[in-house]
Amino acid sequence: MLEHFETAEFLLTHSLVTAGPIPTAHDPDGVYPYESFCETSRRPSLKEYRMVTIENARIRVKICPDLGGRVCSIFLKESATESLYFPNVVRPVRILPRQAFTGGGIEVSFPISHTPVEIAPVLYSVTKDSGSIYLSCGEKEIRYGMNWTVEYSLGEEDTFLTQRTVFFNPDAEPHPWMSWSNAGVPARPDTEFHFPNGPVLAHGGLVRVIDWGTEGPRRQSDVQRMTGYFWRNPDCCAFGVFTPSLGTGLYHVADPSAVPGIKLWSDGIGRDEHWVSQYTLDGEQCLEIQAGPLVDQSIKDVLQPGQLHYHVEFWIPSADRRNIREIQLPDPELRPLGDVPLFGWARNQEVGIWLRLVEAHQAHDPTQVPSPPGLDSNQWAMSGCTELGDALSWVASFAQGNERDRWLFQHGAWLAGRGETDAALQVLSQSADDRAHALSGRLYLYKNDARSAAERLRAIKSEAIALHPQVVVERDRALASLGRETLEERAQWLAAVSALDDEWVAERRASLLIDKGDLRAALNVLETTRFQLVHQRYERTRLWRQVERALGLEPVDCLAWLGEDDLAEFGAYREHPTEGY
Repeated sequence: MLEHFETAEFLLTHSLVTAGPIPTAHDPDGVYPYESFCETSRRPSLKEYRMVTIENARIRVKICPDLGGRVCSIFLKESATESLYFPNVVRPVRILPRQAFTGGGIEVSFPISHTPVEIAPVLYSVTKDSGSIYLSCGEKEIRYGMNWTVEYSLGEEDTFLTQRTVFFNPDAEPHPWMSWSNAGVPARPDTEFHFPNGPVLAHGGLVRVIDWGTEGPRRQSDVQRMTGYFWRNPDCCAFGVFTPSLGTGLYHVADPSAVPGIKLWSDGIGRDEHWVSQYTLDGEQCLEIQAGPLVDQSIKDVLQPGQLHYHVEFWIPSADRRNIREIQLPDPELRPLGDVPLFGWARNQEVGIWLRLVEAHQAHDPTQVPSPPGLDSNQWAMSGCTELGDALSWVASFAQGNERDRWLFQHGAWLAGRGETDAALQVLSQSADDRAHALSGRLYLYKNDARSAAERLRAIKSEAIALHPQVVVERDRALASLGRETLEERAQWLAAVSALDDEWVAERRASLLIDKGDLRAALNVLETTRFQLVHQRYERTRLWRQVERALGLEPVDCLAWLGEDDLAEFGAYREHPTEGY
């Protein structure tokens, strides 16, 4: 019995507030050309999602194409047990790359960790052959224009879920990539960690190497703070967790020559549990077991032009505790690799205008040119479309007035998103679009030219853009880099938005107070602002530590009220460094 069916399910969904109108090129808190988010609504609304289920006589698997192809359930029929944790709410929180992470289920990331489309719909297809059923999800991603597909399959008698992941670079240029399969599973104090022995890199308050057999935690109750564990030389290739109080577990196995990466992430018990609770409804805890084709998340690989990469891994649900050294590597007969679909662009609202512009350019027909996105649109020219650069240059050569300015802004953003900073600044300088001025300011600050950055941000004419919190923050960073000569100007701009309850602006208020020497007032701002939690970002912590040193205060161990974690800085999560920010 191999079956599949499709349903529509409503989930409570918390809406997101976008960071602002400046494209995410060279933004440490984002990834171009996707928009980033700065805040999650406190009350959810109802939203409909497509769910696709595949099953055999033993297990049932449910996948949501509208959540980036996330596996939401692996259900063992005989024992009626669920092996995954899925919170039944979409409540995004501040984790890179888009500051919109949702926990639970199985997420496959590409081309960075976490995936940029984990809250967006992707394409999918379901096919069957004589022995297996296949559900494939994927897209042509808009960052680099590479194809990714994750294929989940079940054979007639399988007691495991097979995952085959395929990446392809159709471009003429090489592109960096990272990928991890991240499974959220229930976490109770008695949840047991069944992982190989060997040296393990432990990423907590420090980054250090431990011996798992003698120093590693054995269960969730042994972990006292958020920590990630990466295996360096495991003595076997299977791993997983089992929770006796629930009677459920999940194990993973793969060929270590293709999938050497093994990771355990736990927020532990006690002080850091709220980092999980923030994306759930009832505060139930989960932890993450992860695998990937790279050894850890501090590195990336490169996909060369025309190169196709694939790897296979297996998820094994269990109602019993398993001995990982007795778990055999399955060898199912899969369809030919060439039958795995490579999908095209997934979301017409993101790509449609750019594809129409490319078509108009190729036809040399100005009458086919669409209108450029307006000032209130965070739709930025997709860097993954190589042909778009020439099309944007072409349309700007004959467009007039505001339309020309907007096309020039998009061309400059496209160049900046592809890392061509000097060319981007040259194009942006020709545009009177206020977003072009704002983006130029960020790019000049990235180049450590604070004076030019401040000049471009001062050139903004629209009050609405000039006073948008994102622009206020960018401007204050640039002005602060110029030293004490700009203190009065900074104070004027921040006073103009003094009634806004915005945590990013609050950071700049604290920074200004520090620079003015009013250290106690800076501490008060940091203590009284209601910060939402944000992972791997330490601006507020740096400000607090700066004041502590200046006042000679005893350092506080855990600055939980600032909403930032206290992990050591580690990993290739950011597309751009934070220097200058």
